[in-house]
Amino acid sequence: MGRLKDRVAFITGAASGIGSACALRFAQEGARLIGFDLNATTDDRWNAAVKAAPGSYLETGDVRDEERIRVVVAAGAERFGRIDVVVNCAGIALGGPVHLVPTEEWDRVMDVNLKGTFLVCKHVLPKMIERGQGNIVNIASIEGMDGFEGGSSYNASKAGVILLTRNMAMDYARKGIRVNAVSPGFIVTPLAAQMVLENEVLKDYRDRLIDAILLGRPGRPEEVANAVLFLASDEASYITGHALVVDGGFVAGHRLGITKIMGLE
Repeated sequence: MGRLKDRVAFITGAASGIGSACALRFAQEGARLIGFDLNATTDDRWNAAVKAAPGSYLETGDVRDEERIRVVVAAGAERFGRIDVVVNCAGIALGGPVHLVPTEEWDRVMDVNLKGTFLVCKHVLPKMIERGQGNIVNIASIEGMDGFEGGSSYNASKAGVILLTRNMAMDYARKGIRVNAVSPGFIVTPLAAQMVLENEVLKDYRDRLIDAILLGRPGRPEEVANAVLFLASDEASYITGHALVVDGGFVAGHRLGITKIMGLE
């Protein structure tokens, strides 16, 4: 307890999923929260986070809206005196074979996942530079590291997040600012439920996907939040420019059934 005591965290996509899980873990460790989400309806994790961290609040807005981000960041910094940590969780998952992806859909994915991360960082970084310290954790994806069928726009956007993270780590390290990413695998969130878990067309794919995870199950938002908390804390004080994979071993290698022959299944 207390790993983020008295620190102020700005979390996008905070109303649900990985964002609200991060909010709750941060609150449990002493942080005060500024949440930012397109949706004003919050889940139990965010509600519990606010109870655990009095004074925390949620602002509604779109990460594609630069002026709204500017206003919310400025107001949060004025209210608390600073912003110590940023977690960019806001994202959408759309894709398909390139020749079938509508241009407006491609633009939307890039604008939310990549440009949204850029815009939040753009308006928080000057305040961190002024104080000579800060910490940014961007939520990327293992799909930004390896190709996945039909994932063109989503995969490209998350690859961009990883490289943007590394560039910011280089640019701001001597200003006392660490920048890292977390690359989750298949995590059970409302978005995953909508796209995969509840989609009967993808049942065979879903079963094969879970079988390919070395730990044999999807992850939980709390498990990603624990990794984000680590990177945001002083325990990761010598880590910057890193993309931490949280995927149950999915990208570690390929299972071919040999462990069963060896009596390990």
